[in-house]
Amino acid sequence: QVQLVESGGGLVQPGGSLRLSCAASGRFQSIVDMGWYRQAPGKGRELVATITYVGGSTNYRESVKGRFSISRDNAKDMVYLQMNSLKPEDTAVYYCNVNDLKGGFKYVYWGQGTQVTVSS
Repeated sequence: QVQLVESGGGLVQPGGSLRLSCAASGRFQSIVDMGWYRQAPGKGRELVATITYVGGSTNYRESVKGRFSISRDNAKDMVYLQMNSLKPEDTAVYYCNVNDLKGGFKYVYWGQGTQVTVSS
């Protein structure tokens, strides 16, 4: 059974930093990429950042470029999101995502989410 567990969320003042971690466990066959998404109240889930399992190519939404940094540790099946210069509009539930290929099919896994609140 695949499980993704996020940690590191919390309350931070504007301009502050947080580091989110996601531990992936279970049987994966061929992970394509890992990433972070977020969902603010009343809004849809949106991509924050992704990183490929092989090669480590990254992709960020425009509003977080230069402030957020995604990284991974393949040996531990961990993915991280370093968030700096946080803004109130970054407030959301952040979800870890892993996309895995098994038998030619793409399996999409999600964590339970961790709350990030940016407020003074």
